[in-house]
Amino acid sequence: MSTERSDRQVAITFAALTLGTAGYTLLQSMVLPALPVIQRDLHTSQTTATWVLTAYLLSASVATPILGRLGDMFGKKKMLVVVYASLTAGSLLAALTSSVGVLIVARVIQGLGGGLFPLSFGIIRDEFPARRVPGAIGMMSGMLGIGSAFGIVIAGPVVDHLSWHWLFWIPLIMSAIATLATALFIPESPVRNPGRVNLPAAALLSGWLVALLLGLNRGSAWGWTSGGTLALFGAAVALVVLWIQVEERSAVPLIDMTMMRVPAVWWTNVAALLLGVGMYSTFIVIPPFLQAPPEAGYGFDASVTTSGLYMLPTSMAMIIMSSLIGKITVRRGAKQPLVVGSLLASVPFLILSVAHREPWEFFIATTIQGIGIGLAFSSMSNLIIEAVPPTQTGAATGMNANIRTIGGSIGSQVVTSILASGALASGLPSEHGYSVSFAVLAVSMVAAAVAAAIVPVRRQPTSTPAAGAAATKSMALPEPRGGAPATTQSW
Repeated sequence: MSTERSDRQVAITFAALTLGTAGYTLLQSMVLPALPVIQRDLHTSQTTATWVLTAYLLSASVATPILGRLGDMFGKKKMLVVVYASLTAGSLLAALTSSVGVLIVARVIQGLGGGLFPLSFGIIRDEFPARRVPGAIGMMSGMLGIGSAFGIVIAGPVVDHLSWHWLFWIPLIMSAIATLATALFIPESPVRNPGRVNLPAAALLSGWLVALLLGLNRGSAWGWTSGGTLALFGAAVALVVLWIQVEERSAVPLIDMTMMRVPAVWWTNVAALLLGVGMYSTFIVIPPFLQAPPEAGYGFDASVTTSGLYMLPTSMAMIIMSSLIGKITVRRGAKQPLVVGSLLASVPFLILSVAHREPWEFFIATTIQGIGIGLAFSSMSNLIIEAVPPTQTGAATGMNANIRTIGGSIGSQVVTSILASGALASGLPSEHGYSVSFAVLAVSMVAAAVAAAIVPVRRQPTSTPAAGAAATKSMALPEPRGGAPATTQSW
């Protein structure tokens, strides 16, 4: 294959991966501002309407690590076609339905799209020239934040001028094109980790994720000390313990526990959890604050469309940082952007905890947040990939993406509880509740920076793009039993 054709193949592959990822991440956040409209149009309760988000979150959390592992076993391209097709089918069903029950089922199907992240990371690692890997991984990882922020921005205009059904038509078009492009143009990755699907491990993983996320989702409504909430958390703990035992005893684990205990993987995942708390909670605190009516004593009485525009600097800054992360990584390594990005991400929350009376304060805060989250999100997957062998890429990056989502669930529920606990007589959250929420999220970002600082660094620094990419590839040493990386020589 000529260099020209190789570059063209890489460009087509990356375009297909990016398009599908954009569709998935838009679906992650566009529905949030439209929930009141969906609730009204489908004549349902607020509790039922919340399941439009919850079902998607639960499905994605379960599917992401499992589909990543299946891609390692049976072929990443095959599984990516399945994932994109599921995303397309779920979007079509949601776009056509006028039943909340069918919409929730459609969201479950869409949630299978979460598997595209580990599969895409694996394809990039297996197929791209070494010099292109850090930048491509960084951009794909950054899409988690970019797409989510853009979803908030465009949801208002779509609902105002079209209808909420178009929140699904737009991603459907994107995922359908990505499905066709993947099937026709993306080569099948040769790297495999053969074995069988560990069904008991998959069932236990699904069980504890569902129990944990359902408990977090319903805790604020049921009460954090209610029997139902405590039972869900207790079940999650018990299932986690049992899941770990099953994985450690298995000759073909779904998620290799030895790999997950590698210091670089462990501390990067801790940082991912804490960053998820701050990133996704932004959508719970900033738009509602901006939309607060005059009687609340704060906010700007903004429309859904206007409040979304305040998030535009976040999206633009993320795009810029994600496009630069490849050069930053080969010059400075993947750890430094994670540390610096996490610290920067704490600044906007510190600002807003004490200064939130003027619109420009929000524009400055969301711009800084975009820079920080763009750096941090884009670097995490590179850190994971450097620390694990190629045959574990899907499972490892899948769990990292999943942990960010879990962090978002935790942060969203913590913030929701803080806002609800100090509600005004009108039912609106108090200004103090928002200040406390911003402060809590700032602490989470600082804690993420601490976790990132603990991530081990490579002993041999890279000075050129070629050297940096080659080092990334060489980090994967021969695997011991179960696919764990030989870390004593790597770090």
